[in-house]
Amino acid sequence: MITTGVAYHLGAGQASDFGPVLNTILGTGVATAGALALNQWAERDRDARMKRTKDRPLPSGRLGAGEALAFGFALVAAGVAYLAWSVGWLPAALTFASAAAYVLAYTPLKTRTYFATLVGAVPGAFPALIGWSAATGGLALEAWVLFAIYFLWQLPHVLALAWLLRDDYQRAGFFMAPPTDPDGGRIGRHMVYHTISLILVSAAPTPLGLTGNVYLVGALLLGLAMLAVCVHAARHMSQKNARRVFLWSLLYQPLLLGLMLIDAAGGR
Repeated sequence: MITTGVAYHLGAGQASDFGPVLNTILGTGVATAGALALNQWAERDRDARMKRTKDRPLPSGRLGAGEALAFGFALVAAGVAYLAWSVGWLPAALTFASAAAYVLAYTPLKTRTYFATLVGAVPGAFPALIGWSAATGGLALEAWVLFAIYFLWQLPHVLALAWLLRDDYQRAGFFMAPPTDPDGGRIGRHMVYHTISLILVSAAPTPLGLTGNVYLVGALLLGLAMLAVCVHAARHMSQKNARRVFLWSLLYQPLLLGLMLIDAAGGR
């Protein structure tokens, strides 16, 4: 929801208004909650095999499968309808597409291929398009740059988590980590490649006029710090090093978004 709000603010610029921002965040949040509920419905049997998820409402028996299915559909429908009514058809359609991609593509692919991580990052980056389209009524190059930033940030984050929980995922039959990568070297290299791409793309908002030089310098410093953590993990993948990547990625995103907001407000 925060990423949606940031994209809206960058799209609207000085004309940003609290009411439409709140409507966009609310509608997106409700639909996203519905997609997550549908995901848990689809994965309820596998979740029961994982230590991390066995106490969720469905595998623990606190909630029935039919109730969860109806609840998930209702939330997605309510969120999309609210966006269409309060903001516009394009952000509503994008929100529906994001929920559909998450539930119908990412969820089943997790049990079939390691590349599901890439597929799952697509709906995870849709808030950039939703927020921008809600503010401007359309999509532009700037929106796709924000989409790319959101997309690339997720990859080292999810890969680190996949390594940390690889035994749990394997027990449940999820292909979140390469099955032929016992020492984590492949995951580590992918973390590095994705982070280098992230550094390059994260610099683009400044030449596009979305942000100023304060953001640019901060984004490069944050990216280089994240790259250093990923390179260290790639040289020797361990629980400790993977956890560092995971934690740094959690810190990186709000700091980068904060820089966008601060420098957009003062530099546009």
